[in-house]
Amino acid sequence: MNGAAKEIEKLREEIEHHNELYYQKSDPEISDAEFDALMRRLQELEAENPELVTPDSPSMRVGGKAEGFETFVHKVPMMSLDNSYNLDELRKFDERCERLGDGRKFDYVAELKIDGLSLSLHYENGILVTAATRGDGTSGDDVTPNARTIRTIPLKLKKDYAGELEVRGEAFIAKSVFREINRELAEKGEKTFANPRNSASGTIRMLDSAVVASRRLDLFPYDALSGNEKAFETHWENFEYLESAGFNVNPNRALCEDIEGVIEFCDRMEKEKEDLDYDIDGVVVKVNQTRLQDEFGSTSKAPRWAIAYKYPAMQATTKLEDITIQVGRTGALTPVANLEPVLLAGTTVSRASLHNQDEIERLDVRIGDTVLIEKSGEIIPQVLKVIEAKRDGSEKKFEFPTSCPVCDSDVRRPEGEAVTRCVNPVCPAKIKGRLAYFAARKAMDIEGLGDVIIEQLVDGGHVKDVADLYSLELETVAALERMAEKSAGKLIDQITASKDRGLQKVLFGMDIRHVGERYSKILSNHYGIIDSLMSASVEELDDIPEIGEKVATSIHDFFRSESNIDLIQRLKEAGVKLESPDSDTHGTSELFEGKTFVLTGKLETLTRSAAAEIIEARGGRVSSSVSKNTDFVVAGEKAGSKLKKAESLGVEVIGEAELTSMARS
Repeated sequence: MNGAAKEIEKLREEIEHHNELYYQKSDPEISDAEFDALMRRLQELEAENPELVTPDSPSMRVGGKAEGFETFVHKVPMMSLDNSYNLDELRKFDERCERLGDGRKFDYVAELKIDGLSLSLHYENGILVTAATRGDGTSGDDVTPNARTIRTIPLKLKKDYAGELEVRGEAFIAKSVFREINRELAEKGEKTFANPRNSASGTIRMLDSAVVASRRLDLFPYDALSGNEKAFETHWENFEYLESAGFNVNPNRALCEDIEGVIEFCDRMEKEKEDLDYDIDGVVVKVNQTRLQDEFGSTSKAPRWAIAYKYPAMQATTKLEDITIQVGRTGALTPVANLEPVLLAGTTVSRASLHNQDEIERLDVRIGDTVLIEKSGEIIPQVLKVIEAKRDGSEKKFEFPTSCPVCDSDVRRPEGEAVTRCVNPVCPAKIKGRLAYFAARKAMDIEGLGDVIIEQLVDGGHVKDVADLYSLELETVAALERMAEKSAGKLIDQITASKDRGLQKVLFGMDIRHVGERYSKILSNHYGIIDSLMSASVEELDDIPEIGEKVATSIHDFFRSESNIDLIQRLKEAGVKLESPDSDTHGTSELFEGKTFVLTGKLETLTRSAAAEIIEARGGRVSSSVSKNTDFVVAGEKAGSKLKKAESLGVEVIGEAELTSMARS
């Protein structure tokens, strides 16, 4: 090893030592200036000897500029959690776990629910190679350069781990750092952040990682996965390993023998949460034994073995200055309370939901009233009640409109429904809402087609429905306000690229009533091409597993509308693909009809999502847990407790080769 290599190695060890003392032990030995001098020397040596630069070097934390973010698909979905808002709901969760456990002993881990954003960190042989945001749970943004700037994320694990290790954690900005950031922004005359969470979320997606580094993000890890499986036998062991590997593990956690121990921890942390230097909004409770986690499985939205206990909602009183009506993509008229700005749960609030006409009458809320508002996990706060003692007689009753405030057309409220809707199918507000929904990431994913552009396109008469997007010309888009030719070209390219998204995305983007992401996938897999779906009867649709009569009727009615038939024809003419990617296999879509599969272990060539698509495309169902109703367990390398349970229940176990062979039958 030459002199430069030796000095570089020594500097790296010294810098990481001081990083650990400063960021994890809060016990620095040197000044910031001395630390900066060490870093500058390392950067100089690496610039002179680029062949000696490694991905785990502390210099990688300084960052540079990026063009944009690549999409990263999670091997195991990053699911959200079900919420509980009182102790009775927490005890019901415990009762459910007891039933699922069927007499087997287990305990709980209680940990703080950090109010930040989730990151997935991927290590190969101990070196950080990829970091991604949670995104929609299935896929997120690759933010590796930005994650490397977070000092509490080890670039190299201190404790060896052969192969792949995925560490999941919550990134956040400490309250003290947040106050300092806002002070600096205010001094520069720049816009300040509303709260630490918004600050962290916006920071991790910045293209200049040097700026990200200056924001001093932090991270608490909460899980570890090896491939598609849990890395350790208990969740508590996750924390013990992660701490030894160099992560800053949150010390505020508890291993609880039963639910009463969990409740005691929740009560204690509620009293102490204001003294923490980071925001929390509750406690996450998890079954400790990972074998039982696998057996308990998940619903389509959340694991059955974990729950978030949310602390009581934050409330505040303020003056209601006005009530305005918003018209959404379905034509629903939604009243919104415009408030005198008030600080609530760390955010300045100036609007709150009033839901509908009945809610206004129930509350007897009037313009000028002092009202109590509450924020309880919703994006927009709710008006709870009127403080009648504050009335002075100047308050005015609100008259709900009898015509659409956007297009002046008639409005109608069907008998038995709470929502009043605009009946005009070409109401500009409805068109704008449908376009935004169609362009959303879960639908056609047309990047750059935001609210401002949509408003100009609709108000200018350029677009009247989603099919019109595909006939837009570059000159039209470039002529829009704040839209240069280069940006216009990118948007046109995005619209063109969306033609290949496939039937599932188109169905979701059409916003058929009662048909969300899950039903769009089921319909796409079942029919393969839109013509088959359009000709389906209510009875045929009702026979599809998971689709009941109400949804079937809604789908059938949608495809009997002349305007919708015309819209689909125009999408076809524009070249939009109205078939699923594997529509050629749909002659055998009943092959796995009524069969339930469970996937476990690492498959040879397929990802779990790809294997699931093969099964679902042929009418089968994929479950997360093994039971006596399971027909097949598809087992790969390092298959764990699911394989053992399948064998104990006599469930047929097959490999990837057998699955693909069956699919070709």
